[in-house]
This record gives sequence, structure tokens and C-alpha cells, in this order.
Amino acid sequence: MAKRIQFSAHGGPEVLEYVDFTPREPAAGEVQIENRAVGINFIDTYVRSGLYPVQTFPSGLGTEAAGVVAKVGAGVSGFQVGDRVVYAQAGLGAYSAVHNVVADRVAHLPEAISFEQGAASFLKDLTVYYLLRETYEITSGETFLFHAAAGGVGLIACQWAKALGAKLIGTVGSDDKAALARQAGAWATINYRSENIAQRVLELTDGQKVPVVYDSVGKDTWEASLDSLQRRGLMVSFGNASGPVTGVNLGILNQKGSLYVTRPSLFGYVTNRAELDKASSELFSLIASGAIKVDVSANQIFGLSEAQKAHRALESRQTHGSCLLIPGR
Repeated sequence: MAKRIQFSAHGGPEVLEYVDFTPREPAAGEVQIENRAVGINFIDTYVRSGLYPVQTFPSGLGTEAAGVVAKVGAGVSGFQVGDRVVYAQAGLGAYSAVHNVVADRVAHLPEAISFEQGAASFLKDLTVYYLLRETYEITSGETFLFHAAAGGVGLIACQWAKALGAKLIGTVGSDDKAALARQAGAWATINYRSENIAQRVLELTDGQKVPVVYDSVGKDTWEASLDSLQRRGLMVSFGNASGPVTGVNLGILNQKGSLYVTRPSLFGYVTNRAELDKASSELFSLIASGAIKVDVSANQIFGLSEAQKAHRALESRQTHGSCLLIPGR
């Protein structure tokens, strides 16, 4: 028997249940992982709430964790019992003491990176990788806008941009979060509660605006994002923290300068072992070199049984950086 979080209906954090379950043996092509630290991501709240509905209940939750290989299924090569590993693209169920994961979705975790660092950053690192390196390749000296710069993904993006020699303008919701983003490497910040985003972008870029905007906020920042783009600029909408963008009039893209819009996801960019190895090699190098630092505040580390509390904290917008669940705590 082991412990996991499951839910039997969509809803608020109260639907999350801490239960016993019997892990099944890993199938062919899978490894069974004893999770030492589990990553909490905003997308988990979309799944729990039903914005991204599941079809079968009860359902597990979460796709990211770091731990140790406990069992290896038939046909798996490259992994053995005792290996330190991390994953971010598993089937739902990572909020668990034990989870079976397709081996091609698992990466070896270097000794220099702790389980907590791996679980706190792998999905966010991969997200920043596909955004800044694949969706639109940011180059040295380039200026761009990144919403929610003090969030888990945002703080990594700030550091990655600095490592690339680029100028990230980050939106934040408070002066404290502005300080966090600048400390992480943001070139400039905009407090969206007290400043006009598009106007400040215009001022910061001497009237040039930016070639690309990365927006995980959604409905609340859609117009401001479009208004911050140069002619033929790219709007990268990769999240819905304030609600989904709906009822879009495509004519507005023409009116605002023949703009482009894309709605990417990690599963469209990291789809096989070769792509995972390429991405993880680059991001692990940045972490090992110190260019990207992954620290989790003690008050954002929860026991697995405290998943409801963790989700309330995440949705309150009072957290910064990453949150973790620790099995057995």
C-alpha cells in the first residue's frame, strides 16, 4: 500500500482526497518511481477544476516529480533500480508516493541537483526551454515581454533571459514581486495593478514595442499583450491563470499590425527521447553552472496530505516561485 492524492469530481481544493492505494506493477516500457518530491503547477488547478476535464474518476493529479527508480518494466533500457530521476510529462498521478511513468518521459537527475530542485523546476524549465528556445528563439540583446515574471515559470524565464543576454520585461502584481523578478534577472518590471502595461512597454522600448509576448495569464492581459507587439509580432499564449481567452475576433490581429498568435504546449515541443535529452541537457547545464537557481521557500513546501492547503496557497496568488509536496512528510 502507498499514499496518493485523488479526486472524484471536479471542483475546488476541497475535492482532493488523501487515500491509500495499491501501486500496480510497471507495464512494458515503464519504470516505477518512488517519489521524493512532487512539483505543484498551476495547470494542476485547471485539471482539478475541470477547465481541463478528466474523463474517468477517481483520478490522480500531477505530472511532475523527482525520485528513485524502484522497479523497471519489460523492454526498458537506460534505467536501473536506484537511479535518481525526474519527470514532468507523466500521466496524471504524480501526487503520490509511487508512480509508474513511461521511460521515454523520464530523465536522469544529476547528483548536483537535489530531488527538491528537480521537482520544483523540471516542468517549468522545460516550459521556458520550449518558449524561449523553440517557439520563438530569443537572442542576445533582444527585448521581450513576459507576464507573471515572479511566478514559478517566470522566475526561471528571468534567469534564462539573463543567461542569454536578453532583456526581459516582466509583469508582476506587487512591488515585492517586482523585486524578486529583477533579482532573478528581469531587465525591467511593470506592476500591472498600478501601471498600464502597453504604455510602459512603449516607454521602455523607446516606442519600438516588442517582437514577442509570452502570456500565461490569459483573459486579463490579452488586449495589453497585443498592444505591446511590434508589427508582425508574435503573441505566445501558453496559460489561462485569469481565465481562457474566448470569442477572439481574428480581424483584431490585422488591425494591430498583422500579428501572429500561437497557443503552444510542452507536449507539442518535447515529444520523444531525443527532444527530452536535448532540452534536459541544456537546462541541467544552466542549473549546474548556477545560471539558474532553484530555491523553494520553506512555507511553500507541504506534506503530500496537505495538497488542499497547497492548492489554496497557489490560487491565492500569494506564492512566488515553486511549491512542493513531500511524500511521507
